Amino acid sequence: MSPMTMSVFDELNRMRREMDRLQVVERSPRWGFPFSRVSFLPGRAARSYPLMNISEDADNIRVEALAPGIDPESLDISIAGDQLTVTGEKLALSEAIAPEMIHRNERASGRFLRSVTLPTEVDSKKIEASYKDGLLKVTLPKAEAAKPRKIKVNIS
Repeated sequence: MSPMTMSVFDELNRMRREMDRLQVVERSPRWGFPFSRVSFLPGRAARSYPLMNISEDADNIRVEALAPGIDPESLDISIAGDQLTVTGEKLALSEAIAPEMIHRNERASGRFLRSVTLPTEVDSKKIEASYKDGLLKVTLPKAEAAKPRKIKVNIS
């Protein structure tokens, strides 16, 4: 093989690798977590919505989930062991808007499911939840066994 033939094959291999790289980039989603357009589709980023903050104090675990546009009647909160699960549905654009008048639709809609592991055991009989202005607040009282205890030190 001449040096000329080697350089042609090298160039063709380089071009093939570049085309393969471009195809992989083109197939990858343009939206990433937490802004995925498919956040509501099962199996595709289904656990990334709603976005949650989880905090705790001595008596409670508090969960705040940012979920604007949710149908409050569709919200379902359940607890099994140390798993808190929030499911619901975010409604699509109003049917009153004629499709020819929509210029841009970037808001995803559909059913969602989000499960998180809680840091301690909770008393499932005393859980409280509220939804207002797109914010879901869940207060989970800790089980008595999970609460911190003060132990008196005897001084002799």
